[in-house]
Amino acid sequence: MTSDLRFKATTTLLVIAALFLQIRNRDEIVVPREKFSSFPYRVGTWTGIDVNIAPDVLETLGPGDFLARKYTNDNDASVVDVFVAYYPSQRTGDTLHSPKNCLPGAGWLPINSSKIKIAMSGSHDFLVNRYVIAKGDERAVSLYWYWAHGRTAASEYWARFYLVMDAIRLNRSDGSLIRFTTALGPHETAAAAQRRVLSLLNVIFPAMEPYIPH
Repeated sequence: MTSDLRFKATTTLLVIAALFLQIRNRDEIVVPREKFSSFPYRVGTWTGIDVNIAPDVLETLGPGDFLARKYTNDNDASVVDVFVAYYPSQRTGDTLHSPKNCLPGAGWLPINSSKIKIAMSGSHDFLVNRYVIAKGDERAVSLYWYWAHGRTAASEYWARFYLVMDAIRLNRSDGSLIRFTTALGPHETAAAAQRRVLSLLNVIFPAMEPYIPH
């Protein structure tokens, strides 16, 4: 990023922060939703099991609602990790944590990154972040994006911008981060692993609506 772009990005974030501070004292609308504890374990040919989140990680994440599961496909025993974080309010400093920071903290380093467009049933096409990550000899593909009030964003800067705009417009600051990750098998390509993620995402996406309010 050039110095000019850094300056513009910094200025924009400062303006957003100033606007956010002005609205923090307003009574916020908290929309009712289903808790992730009731999220279906069975979706299509996939079966999920819960993954424990370590206490220190929960402390870092803050007071949100979290879905952490491994879903296994009955047909070929392939596995996709699903992590969804939902915050009913982000006005008190508890905000969504970018995987750009969390993945390296867990020992995963990005070796390739891009944005890709995906299409889900009942939704318009939208951009998500696609990372190929490595830890030692392990390789994995991870797709993630931000989702709030029926709007998706791949960029964390746009997600923060929308956060402030919706806090002003809707008096809401709830939002979510969605991340799907799968390990690459021996000699498997990243494209094949990505298709596995999308196959789960296609059947799990419709089930998410009651848990992430529009």
